[in-house]
Amino acid sequence: MSTSAATDALGAPAPVLSFSPVVLPVPGRPVDLEVRVSAPATGTGLPVILLSHGHGPSNNLSSLNGYAPLATFWAAHGFVVVQPTHLTSRTLSHLVADAPGAPDFWRSRAEDMTHILDRLDVIERTVPQLAGRIDRARIGLAGHSLGGFTAALLLGAGLTDPGTGNVVRLVEPRIKAGVLLAAPGRGGDAFNGPMAGQWPVIGAVDFSTMTAPALVVAGDKDDSRHFTDRGPDWHADPYHLAPGPKTLLTLFDAEHGLGGIAGYDAAETTDENPARVAAVARLTAAYLRTRLDPGDNAWPAVREALTNGPDPVGRVESK
Repeated sequence: MSTSAATDALGAPAPVLSFSPVVLPVPGRPVDLEVRVSAPATGTGLPVILLSHGHGPSNNLSSLNGYAPLATFWAAHGFVVVQPTHLTSRTLSHLVADAPGAPDFWRSRAEDMTHILDRLDVIERTVPQLAGRIDRARIGLAGHSLGGFTAALLLGAGLTDPGTGNVVRLVEPRIKAGVLLAAPGRGGDAFNGPMAGQWPVIGAVDFSTMTAPALVVAGDKDDSRHFTDRGPDWHADPYHLAPGPKTLLTLFDAEHGLGGIAGYDAAETTDENPARVAAVARLTAAYLRTRLDPGDNAWPAVREALTNGPDPVGRVESK
Protein backbone atom coordinates (compact mmCIF):
# COMPACT_ATOMS: atom_id res chain seq x y z
CA MET A 1 0.00 0.00 0.00
CA SER A 2 1.20 3.53 -0.67
CA THR A 3 0.86 5.49 2.55
CA SER A 4 2.52 8.54 1.03
CA ALA A 5 -0.09 8.74 -1.70
CA ALA A 6 -2.87 8.40 0.85
CA THR A 7 -1.32 11.14 2.97
CA ASP A 8 -0.93 13.46 -0.01
CA ALA A 9 -4.60 13.09 -0.92
CA LEU A 10 -5.69 14.32 2.52
CA GLY A 11 -3.14 17.10 2.82
CA ALA A 12 -0.86 18.01 5.71
CA PRO A 13 -2.33 17.63 9.21
CA ALA A 14 -3.14 20.73 11.23
CA PRO A 15 -2.64 21.09 14.99
CA VAL A 16 -5.74 19.97 16.87
CA LEU A 17 -7.68 21.75 19.60
CA SER A 18 -9.66 19.43 21.88
CA PHE A 19 -12.13 20.72 24.47
CA SER A 20 -14.16 18.75 26.99
CA PRO A 21 -16.59 18.46 28.50
CA VAL A 22 -19.11 20.63 26.76
CA VAL A 23 -22.20 20.11 28.93
CA LEU A 24 -25.60 20.08 27.24
CA PRO A 25 -28.54 19.74 29.65
CA VAL A 26 -31.31 17.58 28.15
CA PRO A 27 -34.74 17.50 29.81
CA GLY A 28 -35.63 13.99 30.95
CA ARG A 29 -32.12 12.59 30.47
CA PRO A 30 -30.91 11.19 33.83
CA VAL A 31 -27.55 12.99 33.49
CA ASP A 32 -26.45 15.92 31.33
CA LEU A 33 -25.13 15.11 27.86
CA GLU A 34 -21.37 15.68 27.83
CA VAL A 35 -19.32 15.87 24.64
CA ARG A 36 -15.73 16.30 23.57
CA VAL A 37 -15.09 18.57 20.59
CA SER A 38 -11.90 18.30 18.54
CA ALA A 39 -11.15 20.64 15.66
CA PRO A 40 -8.22 21.82 13.56
CA ALA A 41 -6.60 24.98 14.85
CA THR A 42 -7.05 26.59 11.44
CA GLY A 43 -9.67 26.69 8.70
CA THR A 44 -13.29 27.69 8.24
CA GLY A 45 -16.35 26.06 6.70
CA LEU A 46 -15.44 22.87 8.55
CA PRO A 47 -17.59 19.74 8.14
CA VAL A 48 -18.67 17.81 11.25
CA ILE A 49 -18.31 14.15 12.24
CA LEU A 50 -20.48 12.87 15.08
CA LEU A 51 -18.75 9.85 16.64
CA SER A 52 -20.76 7.21 18.52
CA HIS A 53 -18.69 5.03 20.84
CA GLY A 54 -19.11 1.31 21.33
CA HIS A 55 -19.73 -0.74 24.45
CA GLY A 56 -16.38 -2.38 25.21
CA PRO A 57 -14.86 -3.71 28.43
CA SER A 58 -12.82 -0.62 29.27
CA ASN A 59 -14.06 1.92 31.77
CA ASN A 60 -13.32 5.08 29.77
CA LEU A 61 -12.87 4.25 26.08
CA SER A 62 -16.64 3.95 25.71
CA SER A 63 -17.12 7.65 26.42
CA LEU A 64 -16.05 11.06 25.17
CA ASN A 65 -12.51 10.02 26.20
CA GLY A 66 -12.17 7.21 23.66
CA TYR A 67 -11.35 6.79 19.97
CA ALA A 68 -8.49 9.29 19.96
CA PRO A 69 -6.73 7.49 17.05
CA LEU A 70 -9.70 8.39 14.84
CA ALA A 71 -10.92 11.65 16.37
CA THR A 72 -7.49 13.28 16.39
CA PHE A 73 -6.73 12.25 12.82
CA TRP A 74 -10.09 13.43 11.52
CA ALA A 75 -9.75 16.78 13.29
CA ALA A 76 -6.21 17.22 12.00
CA HIS A 77 -7.56 16.79 8.47
CA GLY A 78 -10.32 19.35 8.57
CA PHE A 79 -13.28 17.98 10.55
CA VAL A 80 -14.95 19.14 13.74
CA VAL A 81 -15.38 15.87 15.67
CA VAL A 82 -18.06 15.70 18.37
CA GLN A 83 -18.00 12.73 20.76
CA PRO A 84 -20.83 12.24 23.25
CA THR A 85 -20.77 10.04 26.32
CA HIS A 86 -23.84 7.87 25.76
CA LEU A 87 -25.79 6.50 28.72
CA THR A 88 -24.36 3.03 27.98
CA SER A 89 -20.89 4.22 29.04
CA ARG A 90 -19.35 2.39 32.01
CA THR A 91 -18.42 5.81 33.36
CA LEU A 92 -22.15 6.37 34.01
CA SER A 93 -23.32 2.89 35.01
CA HIS A 94 -23.47 3.74 38.72
CA LEU A 95 -25.78 6.67 37.93
CA VAL A 96 -28.13 5.24 35.32
CA ALA A 97 -28.40 1.52 36.02
CA ASP A 98 -32.08 1.83 36.94
CA ALA A 99 -33.00 4.58 34.47
CA PRO A 100 -35.65 3.99 31.79
CA GLY A 101 -34.05 2.45 28.72
CA ALA A 102 -31.30 0.59 30.57
CA PRO A 103 -29.14 -1.27 29.80
CA ASP A 104 -28.94 -0.68 26.03
CA PHE A 105 -30.37 2.89 25.90
CA TRP A 106 -30.84 2.39 22.16
CA ARG A 107 -33.24 5.30 21.74
CA SER A 108 -31.22 7.67 23.93
CA ARG A 109 -28.00 6.93 22.04
CA ALA A 110 -29.55 8.05 18.75
CA GLU A 111 -31.29 11.01 20.34
CA ASP A 112 -27.95 12.20 21.74
CA MET A 113 -26.85 12.96 18.18
CA THR A 114 -30.00 14.90 17.40
CA HIS A 115 -29.53 16.94 20.59
CA ILE A 116 -25.96 17.74 19.49
CA LEU A 117 -27.12 18.96 16.08
CA ASP A 118 -29.86 21.03 17.72
CA ARG A 119 -27.23 22.70 19.92
CA LEU A 120 -24.36 23.30 17.51
CA ASP A 121 -24.69 27.01 18.24
CA VAL A 122 -24.04 26.34 21.96
CA ILE A 123 -21.06 24.15 21.08
CA GLU A 124 -19.62 26.87 18.84
CA ARG A 125 -19.96 29.50 21.55
CA THR A 126 -18.52 27.24 24.24
CA VAL A 127 -15.45 25.83 22.51
CA PRO A 128 -12.66 28.44 22.29
CA GLN A 129 -11.75 29.54 18.75
CA LEU A 130 -14.57 27.55 17.13
CA ALA A 131 -17.26 30.21 16.65
CA GLY A 132 -18.24 30.72 13.01
CA ARG A 133 -16.10 27.87 11.67
CA ILE A 134 -18.66 25.04 11.30
CA ASP A 135 -20.44 24.23 8.03
CA ARG A 136 -23.84 23.00 9.20
CA ALA A 137 -24.72 21.68 5.75
CA ARG A 138 -21.96 19.06 5.87
CA ILE A 139 -22.66 16.66 8.72
CA GLY A 140 -21.19 13.16 8.81
CA LEU A 141 -21.50 10.34 11.33
CA ALA A 142 -19.38 7.41 12.44
CA GLY A 143 -19.97 4.66 14.98
CA HIS A 144 -18.06 1.59 16.16
CA SER A 145 -19.73 -1.67 17.21
CA LEU A 146 -22.81 -0.61 19.23
CA GLY A 147 -22.06 2.84 17.83
CA GLY A 148 -22.45 1.35 14.35
CA PHE A 149 -25.90 0.14 15.39
CA THR A 150 -26.70 3.70 16.53
CA ALA A 151 -25.38 5.10 13.26
CA ALA A 152 -27.61 2.75 11.26
CA LEU A 153 -30.71 4.09 13.00
CA LEU A 154 -29.70 7.69 12.34
CA LEU A 155 -29.01 6.89 8.68
CA GLY A 156 -32.53 5.51 8.20
CA ALA A 157 -32.68 1.90 9.42
CA GLY A 158 -35.93 0.96 11.10
CA LEU A 159 -36.21 -0.88 14.39
CA THR A 160 -38.97 -3.04 15.82
CA ASP A 161 -39.08 -2.09 19.49
CA PRO A 162 -38.75 -5.38 21.42
CA GLY A 163 -40.82 -3.91 24.23
CA THR A 164 -43.83 -2.75 22.21
CA GLY A 165 -43.57 -4.40 18.78
CA ASN A 166 -43.87 -0.97 17.17
CA VAL A 167 -41.58 0.09 14.33
CA VAL A 168 -39.46 3.07 15.37
CA ARG A 169 -37.59 5.39 13.01
CA LEU A 170 -34.95 7.76 14.36
CA VAL A 171 -33.51 8.96 11.05
CA GLU A 172 -31.68 12.28 11.26
CA PRO A 173 -31.93 14.02 7.87
CA ARG A 174 -29.24 16.57 8.73
CA ILE A 175 -26.68 13.75 8.60
CA LYS A 176 -25.60 13.42 4.98
CA ALA A 177 -23.31 10.34 5.14
CA GLY A 178 -22.05 7.81 7.64
CA VAL A 179 -19.41 5.23 8.48
CA LEU A 180 -20.35 1.97 10.23
CA LEU A 181 -17.31 0.37 11.88
CA ALA A 182 -17.71 -3.31 12.86
CA ALA A 183 -21.46 -2.77 13.20
CA PRO A 184 -23.87 -5.60 14.05
CA GLY A 185 -25.62 -7.45 11.26
CA ARG A 186 -29.15 -8.71 10.82
CA GLY A 187 -31.43 -10.42 13.31
CA GLY A 188 -33.78 -13.31 12.68
CA ASP A 189 -32.24 -16.77 12.44
CA ALA A 190 -28.78 -15.23 12.17
CA PHE A 191 -29.05 -13.70 15.63
CA ASN A 192 -28.57 -16.96 17.49
CA GLY A 193 -25.56 -16.54 19.80
CA PRO A 194 -25.56 -16.99 23.58
CA MET A 195 -25.93 -13.24 24.25
CA ALA A 196 -28.64 -12.58 21.68
CA GLY A 197 -31.37 -12.95 24.26
CA GLN A 198 -29.80 -10.29 26.47
CA TRP A 199 -29.62 -7.77 23.61
CA PRO A 200 -32.78 -8.35 21.55
CA VAL A 201 -32.70 -4.80 20.20
CA ILE A 202 -29.49 -5.57 18.26
CA GLY A 203 -31.37 -8.10 16.16
CA ALA A 204 -34.41 -5.86 15.66
CA VAL A 205 -32.97 -3.58 12.96
CA ASP A 206 -34.28 -3.39 9.40
CA PHE A 207 -31.52 -2.14 7.09
CA SER A 208 -33.80 -1.95 4.03
CA THR A 209 -34.72 1.66 4.81
CA MET A 210 -31.15 2.83 5.54
CA THR A 211 -31.00 5.02 2.46
CA ALA A 212 -28.28 7.55 3.38
CA PRO A 213 -24.83 7.05 1.83
CA ALA A 214 -22.61 4.95 4.08
CA LEU A 215 -19.26 3.19 4.24
CA VAL A 216 -19.53 -0.17 6.02
CA VAL A 217 -16.18 -1.29 7.47
CA ALA A 218 -15.89 -4.97 8.42
CA GLY A 219 -12.94 -7.08 9.55
CA ASP A 220 -12.60 -10.45 7.84
CA LYS A 221 -11.59 -12.00 11.21
CA ASP A 222 -14.35 -10.29 13.26
CA ASP A 223 -16.18 -13.43 14.41
CA SER A 224 -18.82 -12.30 16.93
CA ARG A 225 -19.83 -15.72 18.24
CA HIS A 226 -21.63 -14.20 21.22
CA PHE A 227 -24.27 -12.88 18.80
CA THR A 228 -24.16 -15.15 15.74
CA ASP A 229 -22.66 -18.28 14.21
CA ARG A 230 -22.50 -16.66 10.77
CA GLY A 231 -18.91 -15.59 11.16
CA PRO A 232 -17.33 -12.31 10.04
CA ASP A 233 -19.71 -11.90 7.08
CA TRP A 234 -22.45 -10.90 9.57
CA HIS A 235 -20.83 -7.49 9.93
CA ALA A 236 -21.26 -6.86 6.20
CA ASP A 237 -25.06 -7.13 6.45
CA PRO A 238 -25.59 -3.34 6.69
CA TYR A 239 -24.01 -3.12 3.23
CA HIS A 240 -25.77 -6.06 1.60
CA LEU A 241 -29.23 -5.44 3.09
CA ALA A 242 -29.41 -1.65 2.65
CA PRO A 243 -30.09 0.19 -0.60
CA GLY A 244 -27.33 2.13 -2.32
CA PRO A 245 -25.36 4.23 -2.34
CA LYS A 246 -23.23 2.05 -0.08
CA THR A 247 -19.58 1.02 0.03
CA LEU A 248 -18.10 -2.01 1.81
CA LEU A 249 -14.51 -1.96 3.04
CA THR A 250 -13.40 -5.42 4.16
CA LEU A 251 -10.19 -5.17 6.18
CA PHE A 252 -7.79 -8.10 5.92
CA ASP A 253 -6.92 -9.89 9.21
CA ALA A 254 -8.94 -7.34 11.23
CA GLU A 255 -10.93 -8.35 14.30
CA HIS A 256 -13.58 -6.35 16.16
CA GLY A 257 -11.18 -3.62 17.30
CA LEU A 258 -10.07 -2.97 13.69
CA GLY A 259 -6.49 -2.73 14.89
CA GLY A 260 -7.19 -0.60 17.95
CA ILE A 261 -9.39 2.33 16.90
CA ALA A 262 -10.97 2.68 20.37
CA GLY A 263 -7.81 3.92 22.04
CA TYR A 264 -4.05 4.10 21.83
CA ASP A 265 -2.34 0.90 23.10
CA ALA A 266 -5.56 -0.62 24.44
CA ALA A 267 -4.60 -4.02 25.82
CA GLU A 268 -8.04 -5.44 25.10
CA THR A 269 -7.57 -4.95 21.35
CA THR A 270 -7.25 -8.49 20.04
CA ASP A 271 -5.68 -7.43 16.73
CA GLU A 272 -3.49 -4.47 17.73
CA ASN A 273 -2.00 -3.05 14.56
CA PRO A 274 -1.09 0.66 14.35
CA ALA A 275 -0.77 0.52 10.57
CA ARG A 276 -4.32 -0.82 10.29
CA VAL A 277 -5.63 1.94 12.57
CA ALA A 278 -3.84 4.55 10.44
CA ALA A 279 -5.39 3.07 7.29
CA VAL A 280 -8.89 3.09 8.82
CA ALA A 281 -8.42 6.73 9.85
CA ARG A 282 -7.30 7.72 6.35
CA LEU A 283 -9.95 5.77 4.49
CA THR A 284 -12.83 6.97 6.65
CA ALA A 285 -11.67 10.59 6.52
CA ALA A 286 -11.35 10.37 2.75
CA TYR A 287 -14.77 8.77 2.32
CA LEU A 288 -16.52 11.44 4.37
CA ARG A 289 -14.54 14.25 2.73
CA THR A 290 -15.70 13.19 -0.72
CA ARG A 291 -19.28 12.35 0.33
CA LEU A 292 -19.72 15.72 2.02
CA ASP A 293 -17.94 17.57 -0.80
CA PRO A 294 -18.22 15.71 -4.14
CA GLY A 295 -15.57 18.00 -5.62
CA ASP A 296 -12.96 16.57 -3.24
CA ASN A 297 -11.16 13.54 -4.76
CA ALA A 298 -9.73 12.26 -1.47
CA TRP A 299 -11.75 9.02 -1.48
CA PRO A 300 -10.75 7.63 -4.88
CA ALA A 301 -7.12 8.62 -4.26
CA VAL A 302 -6.86 7.09 -0.79
CA ARG A 303 -8.87 4.01 -1.79
CA GLU A 304 -6.52 3.40 -4.71
CA ALA A 305 -3.44 3.93 -2.55
CA LEU A 306 -4.46 1.64 0.32
CA THR A 307 -6.55 -1.12 -1.28
CA ASN A 308 -4.67 -1.71 -4.56
CA GLY A 309 -1.09 -2.73 -5.08
CA PRO A 310 1.13 -5.43 -3.56
CA ASP A 311 0.14 -4.98 0.11
CA PRO A 312 -3.51 -3.88 0.33
CA VAL A 313 -5.16 -3.31 3.72
CA GLY A 314 -8.47 -4.61 2.40
CA ARG A 315 -10.86 -4.68 -0.51
CA VAL A 316 -13.62 -2.30 -1.53
CA GLU A 317 -16.92 -2.84 -3.32
CA SER A 318 -19.73 -0.37 -3.94
CA LYS A 319 -23.31 -0.23 -5.09
